[in-house]
Amino acid sequence: MRRHWIAYLGVALLAGAAGGALLAPAPAGAVNRDMVELQESVMQLSMGQQALQTALTQNAAVEKTLIEQSLDSVNKLSGTMGDLEKTVRDMQANSGARLDSMSTQIQSVSDNLQEMQARMGKLNQQLTDTQTAIQGIDSKLAGSAPAPSPQPGGEFAPGPTGAPGTPGVPEPGSSSPAAEAAPGGLPYASAPSYASVPPAGAPSSDLLYSNGLRDLTGHKYDLALQEFHDYLKYYSATDLASNAQFYIGEIYFAQQQYDQAVDAYSRVLMNFPKSFKLAPAHLKRGLALIALGQKASGMTELRTVVREFPGTEEERRARAKLKELGQAA
Repeated sequence: MRRHWIAYLGVALLAGAAGGALLAPAPAGAVNRDMVELQESVMQLSMGQQALQTALTQNAAVEKTLIEQSLDSVNKLSGTMGDLEKTVRDMQANSGARLDSMSTQIQSVSDNLQEMQARMGKLNQQLTDTQTAIQGIDSKLAGSAPAPSPQPGGEFAPGPTGAPGTPGVPEPGSSSPAAEAAPGGLPYASAPSYASVPPAGAPSSDLLYSNGLRDLTGHKYDLALQEFHDYLKYYSATDLASNAQFYIGEIYFAQQQYDQAVDAYSRVLMNFPKSFKLAPAHLKRGLALIALGQKASGMTELRTVVREFPGTEEERRARAKLKELGQAA
């Protein structure tokens, strides 16, 4: 636009100059020469104006082409950005679904791991019980106990397991032991008299014990209770008898029959003073007493665990329970 104005100004100046020349008095020859020069200048100026107009037209066409190309590039870029945004949204949606799936799988793995840990704990307990039984067998073999002699008819007479003085077998001519005082002033229940020789066809001690543990872990409490009672009935002098008595208490505790549980744990403490289950029996007896509302007696049992079994898992649980009750250990 500015170039147009410059061109128009030049034409106006030339026209003014030409007009002045025409109006001024001059010789005829000089006028003719000036007119020719002026005509040539006007012609050159007109040609320059046309060339300028052509250049401006060409530049405008080029600019239009460039603008159109830029708009086309912008449109293409907008389309590409839209596709990219859609791709990102799809990836986010897929990632969310994958994360949800992975979270579910991780939770499932965690649950399976906890279940495996629980099973490993049970297997470890069974291994401990088995090792205890093996140690008992080794100690009996080391003692060179004589084998029972056959009786008429092929029956075996009672061996050392039925001898007086063993747990669960009263001395000849004596009555059942009186109840002993337990911590908290509550008496321990005395153990019933169990037969020390199983009848013909009775299950072996290992079978009864393993079946009892299996049914206990499988929550078949009635079966497990009968099997452990049978174990104590036929094998009350074995090293695993105290474990069987303890598991009877565990069955009652799991069924919230806390009176029977207290009685069962008390039998462990009174009749098996060298049992490996003394610490857990004290602990669970205390918890059962607290569940029965006998808080003072229960806390006395828990303090017994803290005092007599330091460094054990039972001590940790006893301290935690006392802290929960707002009591000092």
